[in-house]
Amino acid sequence: MISFRNFALRRGERLLLSDVDLALHAGYRVGVVGRNGAGKTSLFAALLGDVEPDKGDLDLPGKARIASVAQETPHLPDPALDFVLSGDVSLHDAVRMEREAMISEDWEKVAEAHHLLAELNGYDADARAGRLLHGLGFPATTHDRAVSDFSGGWRVRLNVARALMTPSDLLLLDEPTNHLDLDAVVWLEDWLRRYDGTLLVISHDREFLDNVTTHILHLHDGKAKLYIGNYTAFERQRAEHLRQQQIAFEKEQVERAHLQKFIDRFKAKASKATQAQSRMKRLEKLTGTEAVRAERGIHIDFPEPARMPNSLLSLRHVDAGYGEDAKILSDVGFALEAGDRIGLLGPNGAGKSTLVKTLVGDLAPMSGERSAHPDLVIGYFAQHTVESLVAGTSPIDHFKELSPNTATQEFRNFLGRWQFAGDRAFEAIDNFSGGEKARLALALIAWRKPNLLLLDEPTNHLDLEMREALAEALSDFDGAIVMVSHDRHLIGLVCDQFWRVHDGEVEPFNGDLDDYAAWLRSRPAGGESKPEAKKETAPAPAPAPAPVAKRPANKINPHKLSQAEARVTRLEEKLAECDAQLADPAVYADGARVADIGRIQMQLRGELEQAEGELLALYG
Repeated sequence: MISFRNFALRRGERLLLSDVDLALHAGYRVGVVGRNGAGKTSLFAALLGDVEPDKGDLDLPGKARIASVAQETPHLPDPALDFVLSGDVSLHDAVRMEREAMISEDWEKVAEAHHLLAELNGYDADARAGRLLHGLGFPATTHDRAVSDFSGGWRVRLNVARALMTPSDLLLLDEPTNHLDLDAVVWLEDWLRRYDGTLLVISHDREFLDNVTTHILHLHDGKAKLYIGNYTAFERQRAEHLRQQQIAFEKEQVERAHLQKFIDRFKAKASKATQAQSRMKRLEKLTGTEAVRAERGIHIDFPEPARMPNSLLSLRHVDAGYGEDAKILSDVGFALEAGDRIGLLGPNGAGKSTLVKTLVGDLAPMSGERSAHPDLVIGYFAQHTVESLVAGTSPIDHFKELSPNTATQEFRNFLGRWQFAGDRAFEAIDNFSGGEKARLALALIAWRKPNLLLLDEPTNHLDLEMREALAEALSDFDGAIVMVSHDRHLIGLVCDQFWRVHDGEVEPFNGDLDDYAAWLRSRPAGGESKPEAKKETAPAPAPAPAPVAKRPANKINPHKLSQAEARVTRLEEKLAECDAQLADPAVYADGARVADIGRIQMQLRGELEQAEGELLALYG
């Protein structure tokens, strides 16, 4: 159990948390949420022992093994597989001991190493590390590549794999999905649901939190409150709590006014003095319930495009890639019209970013035709866009680079709508957070009044509130949108069509994101493309996969199909019953009952995913 008693935490002069009293029991999977700057990462630092509490106590089990994701990855020549294996220090030491003993022919030491490896389940360690790498998007051909050869985003994935490899009783994950594709996020969710230790995860992906967590720890105004259930349950409980708080405040204000009126009228009268004194004491004892303060929500918007042609952009019989030896996509036919909302789905490395770059025009078609309307204005957010912002310059400087003849006040007015009000517009971006830089990059795109938005993972570094604001802005946008994102909540709200990029093809996907997740789980292992290497000047895609001979369609067994459909329906009904119970505010009066419902809900979700996969397999 992790225990906080009168816990307070300060960073510099700023008090982040105070008077925290709560306990986290073994096996909890806790989502840590709150606005940027609320103290989430500092809380993790305290759990790791990197910072001391300003006041109070933080108690951890004496022999608790803690694993966390390193913020930096050393520039190492070690193979990726060895780097992941080194997360298990005892196992890594035993492997090294065996290797050194074999070289020195110290057979007694070799036997000792073998005994130790058997105790540590070391003989399947390579396979376990390989499964972690595969799940996070690394094909087997990259497992022997040096760590230093991988680009920054892939090194983050290596750090995640290393943390998962580390034997632990407490696992701390700070934004683990930021550099993952949707398929890797789905895999990570499955892995974390099977983790039998205590998990604390900071994430701005509400679908991820819903699918993984059993509790939510909300940091707000220097306080920490633990809620039972996933993120959706937390939102319901918090809304009900705020409603009850406002009711209590209003009731108290009425009573205060009544008491004060009596005191003011009768305190000078000797016959009423005793009663007035009694009411004065009652007034002093009122708790002082705070009014609910309306939090200022973030609102952003994309201006209406200057022109909106009906047919914006099309690809006809396009082969796309980086040369004849690295063709990624073949015979692509893809047309965009005003109002289209398209989400690109596909396994890691399948060519989603290649397709987007071809649509933008950054990557010329190897063959075929790209046709764009003369009035087409593209707003392009790439995965490297945030890094391309110029250090040492301000938001105003970036806008002046776009429009040298525009008045500074016009820039300030526009930046104010993107939460860069006042002097923030003139501050150097060097000290901006990742979320602030991403917001600035989106504001620069919006300034150009595009009629087509091409967004490749725009939510990295954005917090939950900013993601909600972006979803609203994109929903109101009048132009067309093509989006790649691992944030299922965002892509599900914004997009009404999905195209799958897979095996060198781009084709419509007839289903929703749950259908896509089921398809991912039903895929045979292997077949991904090669991750981009840091040292290469161009992306490093794998050669296009060899065509696979199509098997004749399996004959569907009607009896099995009927049984599978009935099972899916039954599980969906049970899950709906759980959702309905959790939607009732009255249920939260009984914490144990809510916990039971939450556990049943998580179990049903797992069974439903399996049942849907089996149903999908019956269709061949």
